[in-house]
Amino acid sequence: MRHSDETKRILANSLKEMMKSKAIEKISIREITDNANVNRQTFYYHFEDIYDLLKWTFQQEAVQLLAVHNSAKIWQEGLLQLFHYLDDNRTICLNALQSLGRGDLKRFFYADIHNILERVVKEHCNNLQASEQYLSFIIHFYTISLGGLVESWLAGEMEQTPEEIIEMIDTFIQDQLRGAQERIKGQASIS
Repeated sequence: MRHSDETKRILANSLKEMMKSKAIEKISIREITDNANVNRQTFYYHFEDIYDLLKWTFQQEAVQLLAVHNSAKIWQEGLLQLFHYLDDNRTICLNALQSLGRGDLKRFFYADIHNILERVVKEHCNNLQASEQYLSFIIHFYTISLGGLVESWLAGEMEQTPEEIIEMIDTFIQDQLRGAQERIKGQASIS
């Protein structure tokens, strides 16, 4: 297993190196394997195609940062690390975003970010007595919002630092929760 993970990392590093100067759709499996000093069969043993390798790379390097910090109390640290990862790998991430488009990139990250935010939202909303349908809506809303914010920041459309963005997200979530608590209190006093 260790050797297998090492081979995957070698292939991932090869892809990342090439993405610094070439659009992903212009990179061939042959180029990746030649650069990594492995044969094509080894590539196909581990991955279906280049996009599968890219997905694995992002999951290992970026999404894993969020998964480690998935509780409501420390998700901000994981998000900050994700921003730093994106900043350190900006060329590669922008290449992926421009080559794949928002839809495909969303497919890579949506399930992982959704699972993390689901735990955070449920932990925060534990005493709100909200329906599962409403919680699902909130989780979906925050997943799409967070993805859009990260994408916008990566593209250089936001001037705020990652720390400022995370502080604003946290304030927004806390404000929303206070509003929900007030609404529930108001409903309870009417009953």
